[in-house]
Amino acid sequence: MAHYLDELNPIQRAAVTATEGPVLVIAGPGSGKTRVLTYRIAHLLEQGVSPWQILALTFTNKAAREMKERIERVVGPKAQQVWAGTFHSVFARILRAEAQKIGFPSNFSVYDTDDTTSLLRTIIKEMNLDPQAYNAGAIRSRISLAKSNLITPKAYRANADMMQQDRQAKRPYIADIYEKYTARCQRSGAMDFDDLLLQLYRLLRDHADVAEKYQQKFRYIHVDEFQDTNFLQYAIVRRLVKYDGSPENVFIVGDDAQSIYAFRGATIDNILDFEKDYPTLQTFKLEQNYRSTHHIVSAANEVISYNRRQLQKTIWTDREDRHKIKLLKCISDDEEGRRVADLILEQKHRYHLANAEIAILYRTNAQSRKFEEHLRRLNLPYRVFGGLSFYQRKEVKDLVAYLRLAVNAGDEEALRRVINYPTRGISTATVDKISQYAGAHNMTAWDSMLFVDVPDRARKALAAFRSMVENWQRRSATDPASKLASDILRQSGLLDALKSDPTPEGISRLENANAVLDAISEFTDNQLSTPESDTTERSLAAYLQTISLLTDADQAADDSDFITLMSTHSAKGLEYRSVFVTGLEENLFPSFMSFEDPNGLDEERRLFYVAVTRAKELLTISYAKTRYRYGQVRECEPSRFLEEISSEHFELLGGFGTARQSAMAGSGGSPRASVSGYFAKPRQPAPAGTAVPANFAASPTEAVVPGATVLHLKFGEGQVMSVEGPAANKVATIQFKNDDLPERRIVLRFAKLQVL
Repeated sequence: MAHYLDELNPIQRAAVTATEGPVLVIAGPGSGKTRVLTYRIAHLLEQGVSPWQILALTFTNKAAREMKERIERVVGPKAQQVWAGTFHSVFARILRAEAQKIGFPSNFSVYDTDDTTSLLRTIIKEMNLDPQAYNAGAIRSRISLAKSNLITPKAYRANADMMQQDRQAKRPYIADIYEKYTARCQRSGAMDFDDLLLQLYRLLRDHADVAEKYQQKFRYIHVDEFQDTNFLQYAIVRRLVKYDGSPENVFIVGDDAQSIYAFRGATIDNILDFEKDYPTLQTFKLEQNYRSTHHIVSAANEVISYNRRQLQKTIWTDREDRHKIKLLKCISDDEEGRRVADLILEQKHRYHLANAEIAILYRTNAQSRKFEEHLRRLNLPYRVFGGLSFYQRKEVKDLVAYLRLAVNAGDEEALRRVINYPTRGISTATVDKISQYAGAHNMTAWDSMLFVDVPDRARKALAAFRSMVENWQRRSATDPASKLASDILRQSGLLDALKSDPTPEGISRLENANAVLDAISEFTDNQLSTPESDTTERSLAAYLQTISLLTDADQAADDSDFITLMSTHSAKGLEYRSVFVTGLEENLFPSFMSFEDPNGLDEERRLFYVAVTRAKELLTISYAKTRYRYGQVRECEPSRFLEEISSEHFELLGGFGTARQSAMAGSGGSPRASVSGYFAKPRQPAPAGTAVPANFAASPTEAVVPGATVLHLKFGEGQVMSVEGPAANKVATIQFKNDDLPERRIVLRFAKLQVL
């Protein structure tokens, strides 16, 4: 048997070697899901499957890159020929080859969020609509939601509910904006991020020959982080998997308890209902957590058990406990920032932590300010994750806009950005005339430049600009991408404009522009020749489509040693020795917006679960009694999530509330009552199953056997349905009388059950 299989535990190994038919791997945090996914692909390659017959879809390019590197360590260079990438990057690659079938050029541009917002502002202005009522960002989100649910402009107009919602919001012209936006993208030969999904679905739906081509090509389909997929992503996967005679070789990995992106359109129903679509499904549960200690894992289990809809699993760990979870109560958000910074300094000295091993997580980005102020006070280096990325800097976007024109002159947003930058005598009024003429005659802005009536000075400037861009267009098909990009930087006037600013900021901007040239050279050098690729993968167009799909998580990591500050949403997939989860207050975490949606509170609880399980050894949870919000000091109430964790997992830190803590120490109250007593305004604890008798005493784990009636401190009385697993980590499936869930799986050595 191949030695790489020996590195897996029995459940992991069973999942990896289940190569045929539909497979669902429910992977708890820190359970080795990435190893299972990569070894599964490596195992297929070792079994003789061709790498280009394997498709692996991820949510970041970084994840796809690391996946290939891990597979390569097992099977060698052929791992690089596996089709692995984000949904958007893989679908863009397919569309480049097939786009002409749906009316787009193969070198179509990809509009990022800024491009989309800019185009929507232009349309809103042209329609003489109020830009405050028709906020471009809000309209963009509305259109994105429609596309994610397969709602085209025509279907949007026919959707009575959506039209009624728009009228109630006093924005009745969204359907018209959506229609014009779609037409403008098509005219410019451009797709936005959502189009990469929508247009691929349209391609597979309307062109049976294309659908069959890729169904036959991808014999084994893998999806990572499946709980984060939206309706449209899953619809595409189903079209690729489902066809006559299909073996339905789809392998998905995910954790419903970590589904936290509903605001982006992700639907937890995809993973909860997956078995309904694939009745022959094999399911494997990865329940051993290799990352975190017992107190952290148990606290996470307790919190998530309050969610109504979930795939039943019980995460356990054999990592030794050294620390309880520190619970930090503060008078104000300023004190929270100070005490978190002080505690970080203490941990660094006591446990010899590097800065890079520490993270501060918060529910909203606005909370970072207080932590930044106090970290600076202590001269502790930090980085705020989610700031302005490299490819969002102005000088970089300017150069990239020129590169986009060299590939696709119909790209109106790129044209508007640089047609008069650096200044070349083309006024805003001239640009508006070009755009209006293009709209009136249904042609691209690039073509309308030849016909629009403008003054002679502007006409000469337009002619010179066109001549320059046309030269780049001719060269784009033959010249090396790096050489062409270098000439574009110089000939466009951008290089001289950047050199004219001798300030440190100006020098930094020039360095950023030159870094783009370095990135293009690196990109083209790293593209391998394979049976499935050709020179187009080394082209300027390929590079532009790659960078347009990058996310914050894909940016190059800084090697310097800094403390990480980030939102809880951004922390998913990461881990640190010490984690501070801050702002645990009602209406902040959980967010006040979560109470508007019946499923909102469950999602907030999953978000807290994700935050807690980022910690390997040290976890600190903090909250404040008062906090500045919207310019005023507000009284705060502790989060309900704190009461869902038994006090045995907490160490209540000194400071505000110490006297109450000391008084509680000899109170003899129940664990959950003790924690509630620490709060300024105790909330009603979540309902338990039955009253716990005063003489409660936990029975030995070996006494818990199938058929036994047991009593649990939290869930009350129940019957043991089954017991499984190795002796040290036996898991009991128990049906509790007064529980909302049909059954629960509990690790016996942590459970504290009394056999009745």
